Amino acid sequence: MNIKRTFDRNSLTEEEIEFLKSFTKKCRGDILRMTTLATSGHPGGSMSSIDIYAILYGFCNVYPSDPFNPERDRIVISHGHTTPGVYSALGNYGFFDIKDAVLNFRTAGSPFEGHVEKSVPGIEWNTGNLGQGLSAACGFALNSRLNKLDYNIYCVMGDGEQAKGQIGEARRFAVKYKLNNLTVIVDKNGLQIGGKTSEVMPDNIKGNFEADGFHAIEIDGHDFNEIYSAVKKAHTVNSPVVIIANTIMGKGVSFMENQAKYHGSTLNTEDCKKALNELGERDDIDELINEKKLNKPIKSLNKRTDKRFALEPDNRNIIYTRDKNTDNRSAFGNALFDIAKNYEKKTDSQHIPFAVFDCDLEGSVKTGAFRKEFSDNFFESGIEEHNTAVISGALSSESILTFFADFGVFGVDEVYNQQRLNDINNSNLKVVCTHCGIDVGEDGKTHQCIDYFGIINSTFGFKVMIPADPNQTDKAVRYIASHKGNFVLIMGRSVIPVILNEEGQPFFGENYEFKYGKMDTVRKGNDLTIISTGNMLTHALKGFEMLKKDGINPTLVNISCPSDIDVEDLKSAAKTGLIITIEDHNVKTGVGTAIGTLIAENGINVKFRKLGATSYNSSGKSNELYKLAGLSPQDLYNAAKKEI
Repeated sequence: MNIKRTFDRNSLTEEEIEFLKSFTKKCRGDILRMTTLATSGHPGGSMSSIDIYAILYGFCNVYPSDPFNPERDRIVISHGHTTPGVYSALGNYGFFDIKDAVLNFRTAGSPFEGHVEKSVPGIEWNTGNLGQGLSAACGFALNSRLNKLDYNIYCVMGDGEQAKGQIGEARRFAVKYKLNNLTVIVDKNGLQIGGKTSEVMPDNIKGNFEADGFHAIEIDGHDFNEIYSAVKKAHTVNSPVVIIANTIMGKGVSFMENQAKYHGSTLNTEDCKKALNELGERDDIDELINEKKLNKPIKSLNKRTDKRFALEPDNRNIIYTRDKNTDNRSAFGNALFDIAKNYEKKTDSQHIPFAVFDCDLEGSVKTGAFRKEFSDNFFESGIEEHNTAVISGALSSESILTFFADFGVFGVDEVYNQQRLNDINNSNLKVVCTHCGIDVGEDGKTHQCIDYFGIINSTFGFKVMIPADPNQTDKAVRYIASHKGNFVLIMGRSVIPVILNEEGQPFFGENYEFKYGKMDTVRKGNDLTIISTGNMLTHALKGFEMLKKDGINPTLVNISCPSDIDVEDLKSAAKTGLIITIEDHNVKTGVGTAIGTLIAENGINVKFRKLGATSYNSSGKSNELYKLAGLSPQDLYNAAKKEI
């Protein structure tokens, strides 16, 4: 039958209920088929959630023939291991051929992976790690507001994951920003891997949601009318809503019901036959096993439309001179404001597709001017870094230019997993991290992010950029705003000198063209090459002058885009016969290590030495700490003299 995709009625018709009974029986059979064929998966929670999925994918504004319609409702699956249930609902509603999911589930190369994946039509966000889904749902809710789209957001979650702290962060954010088109549905089956949820980690789910400002509704999660009516009511409530659906693990098969082992254990062939028989489903498991042996894994499904937003490049820039030195973070804040203001003027519109996220550090990361002028596009999350990383990542994938500004130790180190998931989700996030390296003021080693490049560069999509002075920072900010993809812009805390050319003019000034991946030759010489990154260029210039006084003529090169170093530039740098790198980063995993790898891989014949942090540091002024760390101009001079 054709379901009417609406929640505008008081209850379901008898015909609809009969359809749903038949539909979910088939889905439960497919859950068992795909997990038994794969000999892995999570059938129990899939069977407790399937009645919820049947209502949502059947009655929400989602379209099998147009799965990426921008005005569709967004359904986020937070307990992503319930893929058998999700795929069975989507497949049986016509988003794809259900048999493809049954035969290819958890098969190498198949889009039907073990946890929900955006490669499958109908899936909005890859949620491999529990606790991420509600944050992503908040991001999609902000998209509906900023892009003025009238849709609802649903986040289906497990009860075990409610113990995670990030969910509390997301609850508070949703209430603060009145995300009233957001409905959470918790599949409360009371069981998880370790047994009863109440024993593994007790959690007052309803009380916690209500305490943070959600309206709570409790229902029987296997009663179609109760699920439907609760969702309908949620649409009328002037706050975010949580529906707590009491369900049964393994629902539908007597010997699976309320058995914790079926959270992540599948049925063998004989038990699958018994279960299919009990459900009244056709026993075709032997046929499917034989068919799977001959099956060629499906490679891809419908292509998702790329909704990531980037500005048109322009030649605007702010030029800084030695008349008044500043810090890179202020240059970032100035560029951010200038970009937004210029967009507003060019489009003659107060609606700008921008979002800036802050974690109680506005004054330090210099986003105040943007906040003052564009308050509707600025989101203060408080000290909720994990939640903010995911919200900003999800929003960035939805036609909104999104910046997340934070200290390096929070925006990179603390939330690495969230950034990794953003990368897997092909987000479009611009992470700006200040207070990186040793240059954090007197806060000490706990706040010194000396692994920003090594950590983020271990992803496959994030690009790290480390500008050397305020002028290059300005150009780097404009670059990431006009290019799709994930970027992390790295800078220290301190005021640093504007880098000058040999004629005394700003090196990265008006005539400088920022080219991603290219090295910048700041000074030319023949005796050795010094390669610096970020604010270490200032130290490298001083070391350069000290060597010049001794009659040694170095080439001085700066790398601002170490994720993709130009090999031809590196070969040119190696012609002096000696390369010394200097960076404010862990020497084991930094840019020097990346250069060393490229030297080895490309058979470049050059003597090589790298300087960087060799231990955690202490509190103090940055120049004093650089001396302790062996990263002062004198240390660079000594290293060069020793090698020569």
